[in-house]
Amino acid sequence: MTELETDRLLLRPYSMDDLDFFASLWADPEVVRFIGEGVTRNRNEAEERLKRIIAGYESGYGLLAAWYKAEKRLAGHVGLLTQKVDGENEIEIGYWLARNFWGEGLATEAALALRNYAFTESGLSRIISLIQPGNTASIAVAERVGMKFERNSEFHGKWVRVYSLYRE
Repeated sequence: MTELETDRLLLRPYSMDDLDFFASLWADPEVVRFIGEGVTRNRNEAEERLKRIIAGYESGYGLLAAWYKAEKRLAGHVGLLTQKVDGENEIEIGYWLARNFWGEGLATEAALALRNYAFTESGLSRIISLIQPGNTASIAVAERVGMKFERNSEFHGKWVRVYSLYRE
């Protein structure tokens, strides 16, 4: 993944220097409530995940650190992720922010940048978001970037709502 910039954010590849922040995201039960199994991870587990993210950049996709320019600090992460859903390879826009950045419109701003990158730079014709049913904030972000509810699907043992958008 390359760097992307919006009015308020710099979306850039993670480095191991970001471990403290990355671990803090995984340690917050409210932040991870709708991520995977919804359980926190300790620092060692977060470090292993961060190493996998960094190693995965070779694929061209992955999570990017979201640097909030006004406060000169990380706010969360967003990215394009390869997911296997119902036997098909899909590219998902994923986004999550530290709690103190919720409600500021940053997730929508980042998701719009990723949507535009996916369709113009990456040449994708379709993107999705996988959202657990109770995650109304993420559903609102998906809808604000133009995604529509497509179907329910079982993903890694949990039911999720698949939102999708096709390039015009």
